Amino acid sequence: MTARVYHTDMRRTGWFECSDALLNRLHENVVWSMRGNFVDLPTDCPQRDERLGWTGDIQVFAPTASFLHDCAGLLDSWLTDVGLEQLPDGTIPWYVPVIPGEPMWTPIHPGAAWGDVSVLTPWTLHRRFGDLELLRRHYPTGKAWVDLVERLAGPTRLWDTGVQLGDWLDPAAPPDDPAAGRTDRYLVATAYFAHSARHLALSAAELGEDADAERYGVLAEEVAEAFRRRYTTPSGHMTSDSPTAYALALAFDLLTPEQRQPAGDRLALLVTDDDARIATGFVGTPLICDALTDTGHLDVAYRLLTQTACPSWLYPVTMGATTIWERWDSMRPDGTLNPGGMTSFNHYALGAVADWMHRTVGGITATAPGYRDILLRPRPGGGITWARTRHDTPYGTVSLAWELTATGDLTARVEIPGGCEATAELPGCPPVRLGPGTHSLDTAEMAGEAA
Repeated sequence: MTARVYHTDMRRTGWFECSDALLNRLHENVVWSMRGNFVDLPTDCPQRDERLGWTGDIQVFAPTASFLHDCAGLLDSWLTDVGLEQLPDGTIPWYVPVIPGEPMWTPIHPGAAWGDVSVLTPWTLHRRFGDLELLRRHYPTGKAWVDLVERLAGPTRLWDTGVQLGDWLDPAAPPDDPAAGRTDRYLVATAYFAHSARHLALSAAELGEDADAERYGVLAEEVAEAFRRRYTTPSGHMTSDSPTAYALALAFDLLTPEQRQPAGDRLALLVTDDDARIATGFVGTPLICDALTDTGHLDVAYRLLTQTACPSWLYPVTMGATTIWERWDSMRPDGTLNPGGMTSFNHYALGAVADWMHRTVGGITATAPGYRDILLRPRPGGGITWARTRHDTPYGTVSLAWELTATGDLTARVEIPGGCEATAELPGCPPVRLGPGTHSLDTAEMAGEAA
């Protein structure tokens, strides 16, 4: 019997492979989970009696999704539904379309990371596809959301009230209480308040809404300052001494310059002290590798990525997984199922790490809307000796294939689409500006020319 996967007709636009077979399987699992869950709307799972358009799941996964497939049309349509389902006070439902009657989710309450889809996902789609009108269409929804959170936080600028899911599915949370993770759920809420206010300001600037850009930029800085006062110490430690707390503070740029390195060092220590097993849920998982990388701990990020013990990204691969699991241990090492009431073997949210793989292992990052300007910056590690990454941008194909030589140098073959430019930053070499076409690069030659 031939197995069939039904999904919205989306053109495949992104590919990744490397010398590590387990990571290749992980990436394929991400692709399959996306395909199985993008059926007119982005669902959480395709196989049980839920199949809902959870806002938090796609909020964290949108950067990965928009690399792998041309999903702009589907998500643009779904975001229109989000705006239609938004309550008069600005509340974004937990899932869209809303299905009334679920006792846990009605009445609908505003929740951080889930409601922030209204600001962050239109911004992601604009950056990836270069569609300013898409950003304009959904701007009022995001603005109403941030205005609501501003009212809820009040003059303290701390969102420390209400129903919050926090770092949902932190592996340390009890199976029957997935929101009871290690990170203060109001720390998560305030961090997202600052992040969305900042991105609303960026969106306003792109749209020529100068007064809004100034207002929400000031608001973002006020929230960031309140976040530091409540949740950090001058030395850069967090009141919630958890990987997700540090990942949020670092990835969302909520710390002072003096706090960043100590925070990054503490995050790296937490990871290594736990033998590089994953300790984040929906909120921390998309951010932790970037937080480590940006503070000089690329080696620790690779240790985390390539860990195979439970819990880890590769543990399900070793157990035969062909899609991304809802829980890190949906199946336990002894073959039993997680005893929690909700256990799925096809959820894409924890596969959001693929975005870091595309940008850091693969080395392709959009630095202007629609990839009109591109950063080509592969950062080898984790024993990986080669990687090939390709993305069909709105202007054509960008690709980067790199390989380490026997002498430890790096060679790369680069393709840049017409109408686009790129900056290549290869290890140990000064940046090189490149135009459209195909280019061959060799760090040994580039270093000699620089000398």
